[in-house]
Amino acid sequence: MKRKIIAAVGVAALMTTAAACGSDDDGGSKGGADGFKGETLTFWAMDGSTPDQWLKDVTAEFEKKTGAKLDYKVQQWNGIQQKLTTALSEENPPDVFEIGNTQTPAYAKTGGLAELADVKEAVGTDWTPSTAKSAVVDGKQYAAPWYFANRVVVYNKSIFKEAGIKAPPKTRDQFFKDLAKIDKAGYEPIYMPGQNWYFFDGLLIAKDAQLVKKEGGKWVSNLADPKVGEAMEIYKKYASYTNAPKDKDEATPQQAEVFAKGKTGAFVGMGWEAATAIKANKKIEKDIGYFTIPGETADKPEGVFLGGSNLAVAEGSEKQELAKEFLKIVLSDKFEGQLAKEGGIIPNKESLQKQLNGNPAAQAAAPAVAGGGTTPLIPEWAAVENPPNPVKRYMTLVLQGESHEAAAEKVEGDMNKRLSQKQ
Repeated sequence: MKRKIIAAVGVAALMTTAAACGSDDDGGSKGGADGFKGETLTFWAMDGSTPDQWLKDVTAEFEKKTGAKLDYKVQQWNGIQQKLTTALSEENPPDVFEIGNTQTPAYAKTGGLAELADVKEAVGTDWTPSTAKSAVVDGKQYAAPWYFANRVVVYNKSIFKEAGIKAPPKTRDQFFKDLAKIDKAGYEPIYMPGQNWYFFDGLLIAKDAQLVKKEGGKWVSNLADPKVGEAMEIYKKYASYTNAPKDKDEATPQQAEVFAKGKTGAFVGMGWEAATAIKANKKIEKDIGYFTIPGETADKPEGVFLGGSNLAVAEGSEKQELAKEFLKIVLSDKFEGQLAKEGGIIPNKESLQKQLNGNPAAQAAAPAVAGGGTTPLIPEWAAVENPPNPVKRYMTLVLQGESHEAAAEKVEGDMNKRLSQKQ
């Protein structure tokens, strides 16, 4: 997923892992100061993922510990998949690179990623399970979780106060009651377009609703599952409190710009979208607040889609041992915590979330991480999300009056065709 670190809200963090537990070489590990003197490690990270001070400190630590040099190269999200695919097939691929968490299975299936079980053993035994899941493919550790971001409720504190709401809701039912109060006060309660797909994915995660299933050795649609319908009913209730179009997503128009007009109580989005609202209307800044998307009960927030990045080592790298030393440093509590604090991203361990103190958007996002998840972690899923996404069409059909069953039936043919495409 595309994302950038925004200091006020955060979305990033680098991955590291450990490897110097030993080596199959007769000479043993080369770990320790000057153990890799004269070598250079190439590290590809995406634009916006590495705060300046963090990168400076990591580089100094790496060069001091190993004696090697770090060749850091910034990459752009536009076109990165093709660029990385090509690079991994060549003789000198980047040694360590950032990769989208939902993209990891596809690269692992092609054989481009080295196994990192020893890295997990060294620094990842307490990774938050929800953040680490995408780094494991067919039971093998092919990457390490690095940084994450998820949606929160961005709300207008003045409107909530005028509606008589004294505190952010802790349960979904209370949230719906609050939305009704905002409606009664004469405002649009929430801006919820019909195709806010990643918010819907969070509702699916909370219901443990699977969008795909295996039949005859192939992945096929599971959209007709009643659990999917239950999640869509919740979405439908949210949508009953909005004037947003049923056939558009949150980017058309930009929901933060709609919110900036000061006539909408809340929207569900990434914390950094508040900056978009402030850019559109500086006066809205004093009224902006954040809270965790409430779930069915107060002790468990709503499910959320965890967008983020993993770190991986190229299978074709001739410096895998050095690469793992680098990961061990980057993913250490010291530097993972620093990344969370400086970048405002969600770290890969719950124990490091204290570094988010003072960042209200990130603090609102953090409680939902443990119960978060992703889209289906299969290479075939990418084709499903290519426009026009059939799941988005399903959502619009339901909001336009179709039953869950009828809407699913109308799009499953397209969904299965996409799932059958060769990767």
